[in-house]
Amino acid sequence: MYDLAVVGGGPAGTSAALTAAGWGANVLLLDKGSFPRSKVCGEFVSAESLELLASLLHSRDLLTRAPRLQRARVFIQGQMLETPIDPAAASIARIDLDAALWNAARDHGVDARERQIVCSIESRGPFLVRTRCHQFMARSVVDASGRWSNLSRREKGNGMASGRWLGLKAHFAEHAPADSVDLYFFDGGYCGVQPVVSNGCWRINACAMIRSDTGKSLQECFQRHPELSRRSRTWQPLTDVVATSPLLFHGPEVFRNCILRAGDAAGFVDPFVGDGISLALRGGELAAKSLQNFLKGHISLEQAGENYRLAYHRHLMRVFNASRKLHLLFELPLPVRAAMVYALAHCPALSRYLVRKTR
Repeated sequence: MYDLAVVGGGPAGTSAALTAAGWGANVLLLDKGSFPRSKVCGEFVSAESLELLASLLHSRDLLTRAPRLQRARVFIQGQMLETPIDPAAASIARIDLDAALWNAARDHGVDARERQIVCSIESRGPFLVRTRCHQFMARSVVDASGRWSNLSRREKGNGMASGRWLGLKAHFAEHAPADSVDLYFFDGGYCGVQPVVSNGCWRINACAMIRSDTGKSLQECFQRHPELSRRSRTWQPLTDVVATSPLLFHGPEVFRNCILRAGDAAGFVDPFVGDGISLALRGGELAAKSLQNFLKGHISLEQAGENYRLAYHRHLMRVFNASRKLHLLFELPLPVRAAMVYALAHCPALSRYLVRKTR
């Protein structure tokens, strides 16, 4: 009988597992894949979660190597908007981040098991967690299995974005990459570009979101923006392209059937906000902390779930609110959008305000 079973070994799941193991819980961590692995991700880690990440890893090596992003540049409607990121964010390759967190969980006593596809979670506590080959008992469960696992799948079409959206990502070699996170917006999507260090080498991460009726490849994304097209001509691919779809954005549902949810399983926020990794790390931590009094016998599992829901909305809901409002900007008619971009370009204080609203 485990105190806690966590499904999903990404930032949300490992954050929950490490937090619970830190105060003595007996934790099982299951992931359907194996490490190291690549994920479609902007690889932007906001400053709000860097201290939490350092405490989970118990080492600053990964953070020390990570490039710091102190400014953002937005290329839209023929304009370039530039604004500082203060405090600075970090750029960390997901292939390195996920592996480091997984290894940290193992080092701190978590029973972490790869290649374990969870087929079902039965009962409402204690839980019976069934995989294809095993079954486990746990007093509590955190679902951090992502958007489209069989555990957290939502009804088709229950998303904020219209149309079918694809996520695409790859690493490239670029001579003298800019020390900024650059967002290139075009009709039908956008592409983010930022420097990153992986395997000891500097490179850039290009991560795009594009509507399927607009394009289905990174090269099509590059060609849809003149500045990005010129910049990408000299890039040399260093990794295969990773893809994910569909992308449906929805507000958080963090507690259902007595199971706590974290990361994309709880709610998927528009990637251009840049807080996906931070939401995962902080949500996983909040879930584990909310379960502590239940596992000590002081409150019921239902009360622990309600405490988590309140804490999640108090600390993290503003990111979803900001994402929803900013997303509407890019769905406005072209003349209105052009006027707003012009205002942003000539009012740096307004640009800084919008960046702060996503933090």
